[in-house]
Amino acid sequence: MEDDAPVIYGLEFQARALTPQTAETDAIRFLVGTQSLKYDNQIHVIDFDDENNIINKNVLLHQAGEIWHISASPADKGVLATCYNKTADGKVVTCAAVWRMPAELEPGGHESPEDAASPAHALELLCHLGPAAHGSTACVAWEPAGDGKRVISLADNHILLWDLQESSSQAVLASSASLEGKGQLKFTTGRWSPHHNCTQVATANDTAVRGWDTRTMSQIYCIESAHGQLVRDLDFNPNKQYYLASCGDDCRVKFWDTRNVTEPVKTLEEHSHWVWGVRYNHSHDQLVLTGSSDSRVILSNMVSISSEPFGHLVDDDDLSEQEERSQEPPQDSVIATYEEHEDSVYAVDWSSADPWLFASLSYDGRLVINRVPRALKYHILL
Repeated sequence: MEDDAPVIYGLEFQARALTPQTAETDAIRFLVGTQSLKYDNQIHVIDFDDENNIINKNVLLHQAGEIWHISASPADKGVLATCYNKTADGKVVTCAAVWRMPAELEPGGHESPEDAASPAHALELLCHLGPAAHGSTACVAWEPAGDGKRVISLADNHILLWDLQESSSQAVLASSASLEGKGQLKFTTGRWSPHHNCTQVATANDTAVRGWDTRTMSQIYCIESAHGQLVRDLDFNPNKQYYLASCGDDCRVKFWDTRNVTEPVKTLEEHSHWVWGVRYNHSHDQLVLTGSSDSRVILSNMVSISSEPFGHLVDDDDLSEQEERSQEPPQDSVIATYEEHEDSVYAVDWSSADPWLFASLSYDGRLVINRVPRALKYHILL
């Protein structure tokens, strides 16, 4: 079987929530949350066996409601947070909670694919993140480098910083801030920066992107009209501390330097519909992944704004004259377009364990695992 061939896994329910298991750096593992109105919702724990090119799975019951967002603790493999819908007083609200997976979900303890009738395990509720009084929760973001005790949740126009205590069984609101302005302001998404000692968070509301200092809960920058329409997702460059990517309903992906937000540093216009997800590769920041409701996943090589804009530095003495002439700086380009999905791609993410492997999820419940093309991988490494 060709090494670059995609591996496809189908869930029986619709889905839009995907995350790598961040604390797991040995096994290639993703968590997928389902959206079913009629049946109990599930979290599928997907393990990818790289050597044999097969997927193993475990299914956990998430009876609380449809999952709109899922994020894994950076410090504890067994802990995750979900944002899910529930009906209260005739209104639908999106709540957030922290859960623990059953301990028997250790590597090797998988169901075989034929064993689909085996009983699913239930998640253990550790704590809720806030009362519904704060509004509907759009997303939960963990402090990236921390011990898994600090999380941000975005509920309507509130940004809430929580301290998780006593093995995450209790959440204490440490501080909060609110969006001020006209109209019904609501956060759509947020991302915690891995830089600046984890003191900054970026949020999106409508067409604006804002930066916040978590120590004072005050705004530090604002990109008023970052996109022509709603901003859907954000991600920080892991290697360049001021660089931030955003994507949205104007079909564009934009890259910003948060020190000067008047103009994007770069704009990509490769998608033909709303862009739902953008993710930097954790190790090689020129690799950027995007997913869209045009059903496509695009892998781009944004080398000009990466931490190695000229490729590997080579000693001039080692170059012949001819080689010197051909030392053009590498160009930004689309590396590959992946078309295995037939529905809107709502989430894309890189594996925490293998920097060359990524997953994408479309609304019809199709999870696709792909690899960076081998030729490019060796070009970056060698």
